[in-house]
Amino acid sequence: MKTMTVERLKNYVNGAWIDVASSAVQEVRNPATGEVIALCPLGGAAEVDAAVRAAHAAYATWRRVPAEERVQYLFKLKALLEEHAEELAAVVTRENGKTLSEARGDVRRGIQMVEVAIGAPSLLMGQALEDVAHGIDCESVRQPMGVFACIAPFNFPAMVPLWFYPFAVACGNTFVCKPSEQVPLTQRLMFELIHRAGFPRGVLNLVNGGKETVNAILEHPLIRGVSFVGSSPVAEYVYKVGAAHGKRVQALGGAKNFIIVMPDAEMDKAIDAIAESAFGCAGERCLAASVVLAVGDAHGKLRAGLVERIGQYKVGDGSKPETTMGPVISQKSKERVVSYIDKGVTEGAELVCDGRKVATKETGYFVGPTLFDKVTPKMTIAKEEIFGPVLCMMQVGGLDEAMTIAGSHPLANASSIFTTSGKSARQFRYEIDASMAGVNIGVAAPMSFFGFGGAKGSFFGDLKAHGREAFDFYTDRKVLISRW
Repeated sequence: MKTMTVERLKNYVNGAWIDVASSAVQEVRNPATGEVIALCPLGGAAEVDAAVRAAHAAYATWRRVPAEERVQYLFKLKALLEEHAEELAAVVTRENGKTLSEARGDVRRGIQMVEVAIGAPSLLMGQALEDVAHGIDCESVRQPMGVFACIAPFNFPAMVPLWFYPFAVACGNTFVCKPSEQVPLTQRLMFELIHRAGFPRGVLNLVNGGKETVNAILEHPLIRGVSFVGSSPVAEYVYKVGAAHGKRVQALGGAKNFIIVMPDAEMDKAIDAIAESAFGCAGERCLAASVVLAVGDAHGKLRAGLVERIGQYKVGDGSKPETTMGPVISQKSKERVVSYIDKGVTEGAELVCDGRKVATKETGYFVGPTLFDKVTPKMTIAKEEIFGPVLCMMQVGGLDEAMTIAGSHPLANASSIFTTSGKSARQFRYEIDASMAGVNIGVAAPMSFFGFGGAKGSFFGDLKAHGREAFDFYTDRKVLISRW
């Protein structure tokens, strides 16, 4: 029997694919089968330094390229992403595990980021005013700053890196992307397309690695700013270390998202939206519904509807058309999610649907949709981010009680309310702490032309991702005062 050779990935630096000297690697596995599909090299400071120095050298020329010319490369990249969208989605499914339809959404949202970044010539415009004093004029212009970097998560291999580098280079900066070592193949393909788009050497670079690579990015003196997406403890670490080394940092952290359901909600639509929010992408997204606060009589109908909806899920390999929920990313993640389910049972919550007993013919890292009821705010499953297909239910007496429970949590990424009452919706919108809020929306995900980021312990920094705020993060404002 012939042994298949597993590919060892390379870095993309200064316009070329280069070998990584480090012998340390992480196996990249297909979560649906456990099969090793690639080896991700775990480089360190030397590899980061090579990429950063290439980006720094390229910046001197790139920043002088007019914005209208810079975005022409993004037009070419967008066309290539459209052309290869199905291929990209298949890679996402293979290395991440999400269903093919979810992977298509991952790719599509990423392409939308490129579309917004193409608007840089308009969005980079400054301000001017004649005669701020007698014979004195004043203007404000945006200028690029240098080399930026991102540290990307595993859950959206296509979309999340595109939250960052299209905007950065459209503004005139250069960039180093570090994809998650668990899902490096999507960005490998994207950088092949970047190469075909003809970006000048050094403008966009890719380095593979783990914690040592992250620390090298945070500490490198030539990197001006860092973007991160991941858990809150790591986001706080990235923010503190990066800021201590003089960098701008936007660190998007974890979540415990509360969904409030009022008795007057359109229940069928609410049930569908909540199930998709909680169990889509196997619950591995920072906008997933975590805790449902069912107000009064909403509880019984909601519980029954969710049980029925959960029974319709087909868990399996995301590449198969009949699959409606794929695996979690790794065996370690599966063990963590199962441990939370065990903890919920131990602490007295009612396990209504048990995802530990998922029926599938596959051998991958599967956990089925899980529903707890009679959860209290002090239980571990109500407090900690599980990042898996586990949904908790609490019955509350009214909207004020629901708002108090949501407001007492230290994380505030996203939250939604389901109601037909304008009064309830306005109270929710006005009082909720979460920076991404939805009314009759299961996943309160902003489009690419709005900013993305949470509040409280879900976000560390000042300027959030994509939208207009990206043009603030990736530029410095220079004010010019003139008298002639």
